[in-house]
Amino acid sequence: MNIIAFFAHPDDETMLSGGTLALLAKSGAQVHYLCATRGEGGEVGEPPLCTNEELGQKREQEMACAVQNLGGSSLTFLNYTDPRIGPDDTLYPYSDNLPILAGQVAAHIIQFGAAVVITHGSNGEYGHPAHVLSYQAARVAIESMNGSQPAPLLYTVAADFPDHPKPRLANQDDKAHLILDVTPVLREKTAAAMCHETQHALFVRRSSRAAGRQLSVPEVIMRVESLHRASPEARHKPEDALTNTLRPWDLSI
Repeated sequence: MNIIAFFAHPDDETMLSGGTLALLAKSGAQVHYLCATRGEGGEVGEPPLCTNEELGQKREQEMACAVQNLGGSSLTFLNYTDPRIGPDDTLYPYSDNLPILAGQVAAHIIQFGAAVVITHGSNGEYGHPAHVLSYQAARVAIESMNGSQPAPLLYTVAADFPDHPKPRLANQDDKAHLILDVTPVLREKTAAAMCHETQHALFVRRSSRAAGRQLSVPEVIMRVESLHRASPEARHKPEDALTNTLRPWDLSI
């Protein structure tokens, strides 16, 4: 089975669904990573690990390291530029041309013969416009394929369920169809997170503040992940969500 994991920035793939993607790879799926930007608008680390001008190249290298640890089969960047964070931490999308972006995603679906696309949730997790845009592009790409090949299943990450380990990241409109114990691949997911070293301060900042002490990256890695079946509609309801260690064929629910 060929799977496309489409995300807006390096580190999204790991922190939102690294365990899921590693489980799929270990079960024999070919997971092809597609990233819209190189995360040029993000942080450079504390202390700084590069200049702002060098950040895109640095984060590309970090994602290549993460994909290797997650057992990915390929990594492609769409070469969009990640906008810098604006005043009052304002976040921005990386494109205003949804049809072109969707066409690029569709081309990669066809290129890899993908049976499944995994991407951001419809709420952009915490409302990030770039995440919302990526979800919309994946959805439009699949809807516009017009029988050129069997349409892939569309799954979104960080689906909402009771007792989600990080409610801030949960997409409230995307209820979980699969709730996954990723502890069997916790080593791989943690190794991938450690690759994203310019983002380590970001990873732990909020959790450290809540805990009242400085946490390490391994301490904040989620051990439970979730998926929402966005298209076509799942045969079972979110209240009957399955909890398991994911195999590729489980995606056909």
